[in-house]
Amino acid sequence: MQTTELLQIALYFGLLIILTPLIGGFMAKIFTGEKTWLTPVLTPVEGFIYKLSGVDDREEMSWKQYACALLVFNLLGFLAVFILMLTQAALPLNPQGVTGTSVLLALNTAVSFMTNTNWQAYSGEAALSYLTQMVGLGVQNFVSAATGIAVMVALARGIARKQGTSVGNFWVDLTRSTLYILLPLSLLLAIILISQGVVQSFGSYVQTTTLEGRSQMIPLGAAASQIAIKQLGTNGGGFFGVNSAHPFENPTPFSNFLQVFSILMLPAALTYTYGKIVGSVKQGWTLFAAMLVVLLIVLGVSLWSETQYNSVLQTAHQMEGKEQRFGVANSMLWGMTTTVASNGSVNAMHDSFSPLAGGMAMLNMMLGEVIFGGVGAGMYGMLMFVVITVFIAGLMVGRTPEYLGKKIEAFEVQMAMVAILAPSAVILIGTMIAVLIPQGLSSLNNQGPHGFSEILYAFTSAAGNNGSAFGGLTVDTPFYNIALSLGMLIGRFGVILPALAIAGSLVGKKYTPPSLGTFPTDKPLFVVLLLAVIGIVGALTFFPALSLGPIVEHLLMNSGKIF
Repeated sequence: MQTTELLQIALYFGLLIILTPLIGGFMAKIFTGEKTWLTPVLTPVEGFIYKLSGVDDREEMSWKQYACALLVFNLLGFLAVFILMLTQAALPLNPQGVTGTSVLLALNTAVSFMTNTNWQAYSGEAALSYLTQMVGLGVQNFVSAATGIAVMVALARGIARKQGTSVGNFWVDLTRSTLYILLPLSLLLAIILISQGVVQSFGSYVQTTTLEGRSQMIPLGAAASQIAIKQLGTNGGGFFGVNSAHPFENPTPFSNFLQVFSILMLPAALTYTYGKIVGSVKQGWTLFAAMLVVLLIVLGVSLWSETQYNSVLQTAHQMEGKEQRFGVANSMLWGMTTTVASNGSVNAMHDSFSPLAGGMAMLNMMLGEVIFGGVGAGMYGMLMFVVITVFIAGLMVGRTPEYLGKKIEAFEVQMAMVAILAPSAVILIGTMIAVLIPQGLSSLNNQGPHGFSEILYAFTSAAGNNGSAFGGLTVDTPFYNIALSLGMLIGRFGVILPALAIAGSLVGKKYTPPSLGTFPTDKPLFVVLLLAVIGIVGALTFFPALSLGPIVEHLLMNSGKIF
């Protein structure tokens, strides 16, 4: 690796640490009702939204009411995207005259963007109109991200409040997440991206002639605005088919750094937000440290794997599937960042990663997308592991487990296990079915362990609400459209509903002051124990599957065999 590449990586993580308390503190003020510099401007807008929609912002909800409101809102979002995709041929802002999609593709895409997965079984510039991209997918990029933030805030309230029956108001949390956080940041980032050459246009595609004398269609569109929120909201769906490897989405090294940094900026900051809401900033930094350690490990393994001499390819720097303007280091930083953050956008083809690097990308998702994770989703997912860790620690010291003054009992542990095991079941059962039936094998591009990895990656990405893929698998088929849609739904709501149930249970419990027997959850020892629980769950659950895919492929590649 070159010195400049190491400096870029150091700058990346340095800025992440510096901005976490600044942005996290700002978000905490928004959700605790404190004034910010945006308050004078946006409070009237917020009030108008509540008046228009008939929402009483002073009325709070139980966890069941909160969950019902969330489910109804997400269902409406699904229907909006589904109908737009089917009818886009008859709607405006369609200069290329693209036709409506198939029903199953519309189903898969609508589920994908509703669940913040942004899995794409199509090429955006060829299959979707500008209206569908903006009004359908673009809007879902905002509100699906805001939904994740809202759930995290509701869970934090359930832990923080001394005793009560409510966890907040979903409509208020959704509105504030969108209005005060996602919209201003997206507007700023979109303007900067436009200055770097990212396209933002309503014009028709341009027909041109290449240097070889061939005719080529140059796609345009309102890309910059969607790219900004796709990164900040950990959505990841590309405006163009090859995502951020496309020069119109990601033209310069600066745009590349901005986009990859935007992926983790809000998930990292929300650890600090959580600490402020529960009244202990050290708790937030503890979770931040645990996440950062895992990210640095997987990034280190990936960089090592990609820079080792490969006897098959006869090179020490594997550039297949990578953009020359980004190189290996930036491709690995993006690949590991996008898979820990359930973002799913790419600036290189993950299918061309070395086996171990591809395995690290899968492992990031298999751990439950809790290493920073999606906006909000990473935090409430990590708190499921915290519940299990606190329970184990309580057993070790021989007393009832407690977390921040709330007793962790059977119900919380059961809900946390449901949240952890539901996505795991999707990955393993879905992969098992796919490798046993012709419909699952018919669209494979590779055989052997790499073909297995392509299928395993697809179900892992769906269950983790990530959206990235090993491109060798064709997924616009009836089997994969339906199976992955089901996986995305379970991966999203199979975690959200248990998290809200835990919030409702904890908010009703009396606060117990810490004593000499209380296991501290803001010390390095807790970080070690938490990482051990995450690692053991991931290793025990998925090691056999990883052994059949990337691990055996790595061993065979070293002996000169490829697939």
